[in-house]
Amino acid sequence: MLLKVNPNRMELLKLKKRLIIAKRGYKLLKDKRDALIQKYIQLVKEDKIIREEVEEKLMKGYSIFSNVTSLMSKITLEETLMFPKAKSFIEIDFENIMSVNVPKYQYICEGNYYTYSLIETTAELDHALRNFYEILPLMLKLAELEKAVSLLADEIEKTRRRVNALEYILIPDLENTIKFITIKLDEIARSVISAIMRIKEIIRA
Repeated sequence: MLLKVNPNRMELLKLKKRLIIAKRGYKLLKDKRDALIQKYIQLVKEDKIIREEVEEKLMKGYSIFSNVTSLMSKITLEETLMFPKAKSFIEIDFENIMSVNVPKYQYICEGNYYTYSLIETTAELDHALRNFYEILPLMLKLAELEKAVSLLADEIEKTRRRVNALEYILIPDLENTIKFITIKLDEIARSVISAIMRIKEIIRA
């Protein structure tokens, strides 16, 4: 499609400059899109590994805790875990990946999560709590990865649309308009030359 401009030399120069900038922008966006896709694939693979590890540890943790509930009465178990002394915090930072701010979570635990008498409880309870304690940082890592994957997917889609708009709409429109104006200016130049030659012939006659 031709752009709505006056077919003159000034507009031709402007369009040529716009075309150079558009092609440069297209290359930069294309490189950014490719880098984002590469990083996205890397994070998806990492996410899959962490997810499998979390699921495996959760299954193991639930299995161990199931044994605990069969070895200890419900009332004793509730009394044992009623007053936790450990406090958990999450620190949030951000990492810039190709102009995308991706959250980074850090798990911090203060105090001891063993707040009960080791004499009155079973070793399975210790094992179960240790297992769940180890899962928390992994779950945060999984949440971090999934958020990063989601943000990168959105950015890839936005960048892809911009690349396509430049490649299939703006750059072809600029090239076609430049070609049209060039042809028009050539026609005008030929008409002027023909008119001058006719004038010269008339003057000679």
